[in-house]
Amino acid sequence: MKIAIELIDDAAEHWSPGEAQCQLWAEMALSVMDHSDQEQPCEISLRLVDEPEMTRLNGDYRGKNSPTNVLSFPSHIPANMLAALEYRHLGDIAICPAVLEKEAAEQTKTLEAHWAHLLVHGLLHLLGHDHDSDEQAEVMENLEIQALKKLGFPNPYLVG
Repeated sequence: MKIAIELIDDAAEHWSPGEAQCQLWAEMALSVMDHSDQEQPCEISLRLVDEPEMTRLNGDYRGKNSPTNVLSFPSHIPANMLAALEYRHLGDIAICPAVLEKEAAEQTKTLEAHWAHLLVHGLLHLLGHDHDSDEQAEVMENLEIQALKKLGFPNPYLVG
């Protein structure tokens, strides 16, 4: 499935992949999902934010007064409107590169691998996946592992 990404970089002092790289990672995430009923191209907005902005977002939407690595905001477009759209807007993803960089260093992961993981993770949330229960987490993690493997990245859940 084709996906378009609008990248808004409000955290430019940190390294981040470009739109083309993000698009490749997102398309790979979609490729491990069963979207046989969905032919319409889709799009997401990906906003890179600094720690104060991510803290505000995390507080406003999750009640947590600290920055986090990724937040997803699914769109809720009524089904009767989807057919009129050129692209199906899946939603918005906010990523905090500063948090991501700290986590990658702490977990001895490459920055690129952790970026890919968090983008795939965020996109799966937009597609309705969650990890509130052990069963849901197992399904979501397996999809992440599959997508990352297709991209040439290791299993992000292996401690090494």
